[in-house]
Amino acid sequence: MSDAESKGLLQIAQVLKSNGTEGEIVMGFRDFVPEDIDLQEPVFIYFDGLPVPFFIESFAKKGSSKAIVRLTGMRNLEDAEEVVGRPVYGEDDIYGYEEEESLEGLVGWTLLDEDGTKAGEVTDFEDIPGNPCIYVETASGQAMIPLHEDLILEMDEKKRYIRMRIPEGLV
Repeated sequence: MSDAESKGLLQIAQVLKSNGTEGEIVMGFRDFVPEDIDLQEPVFIYFDGLPVPFFIESFAKKGSSKAIVRLTGMRNLEDAEEVVGRPVYGEDDIYGYEEEESLEGLVGWTLLDEDGTKAGEVTDFEDIPGNPCIYVETASGQAMIPLHEDLILEMDEKKRYIRMRIPEGLV
């Protein structure tokens, strides 16, 4: 666990370069898109081993994974240059993913059909953007099933099963 993780922070971006002479910076986003950033919440940049909070004063999206940003307290080129290359963190409880959202956690779970009858065991997953799928080992072989919220009827984390309305012909 990194020092930032132990403080409840998650890296959301990297300062790529300064922009102009008014203290603006260009941030590149990692596993996030600029639209995911909560402009009301602080971001953190480490100075001397400690996370320092900054609020976002201005934010202009630049392409699909960058933004031109002005942070509180950064007023000139020198301020901006001081943070170039540094990671930018957000609070884990704002940007972190719920454990249940991870498809990897479903491997080994039992898949039940609508009636509660065992359809098979989840053996793998494919995180296709907008269409996540699970692979299920059934009596008739392996099946790939879309994990769409409209099909999920119940999930029990303790008993490790997922009950779904399985589209006809998949199992």
